[in-house]
Amino acid sequence: MARKTQVSKEIILQEALEMLIRDGYSAINIKTLSKEIGCSTQPLVWHFENMAGLRKALAEYALNYANGKMRSCVQNGMDAFAGVGMAYINLAFDEPNLFQYLYMSGESELRAGGFDVLVHAEANAAMAAQIADDLKIPKENVSSFFQNTMIYTHGLACFVASGVITSSKEEVIRMVRQAALTFLSQAGAKTNLEENNDNK
Repeated sequence: MARKTQVSKEIILQEALEMLIRDGYSAINIKTLSKEIGCSTQPLVWHFENMAGLRKALAEYALNYANGKMRSCVQNGMDAFAGVGMAYINLAFDEPNLFQYLYMSGESELRAGGFDVLVHAEANAAMAAQIADDLKIPKENVSSFFQNTMIYTHGLACFVASGVITSSKEEVIRMVRQAALTFLSQAGAKTNLEENNDNK
């Protein structure tokens, strides 16, 4: 009868995530992770069989962790969308190794297509519908606004996470807001959101 392991899958994945955030994905393997946990390699092999199994489980675990930071409790469509963008920028600044792993390097082997990873299609549709209704513009225009803002934000966040941009978080957020206002104007919005943002 096989011996039951005393180290849970949750503990292993949490330690792997912490190593990933602190040291980067390249630092993680069965041996280094078991040493970090303070156990033999047996529990890791028991739960994941090999590095490929651990890699797959870690990718899902890390993505769930990141998505948890992106979810907004705000009901207002524009505020919810802005909240996701700000969380994305925060992740690039605060946990650049994780950001690179999930959205830049391909090491996570996730193929969800940029911001589709961050916001489920249903949530996107609900936000788009509310914004279109609030600003009296077509849903197609809101979709274009979403796409342009997401691409711009992703590009900036990649520069931040890789150290290419050394601006402050506040400056980068200001850049994203300014670009979003421009894209929203191009989408046909007739409102002064810049004033609203300054008053928050």
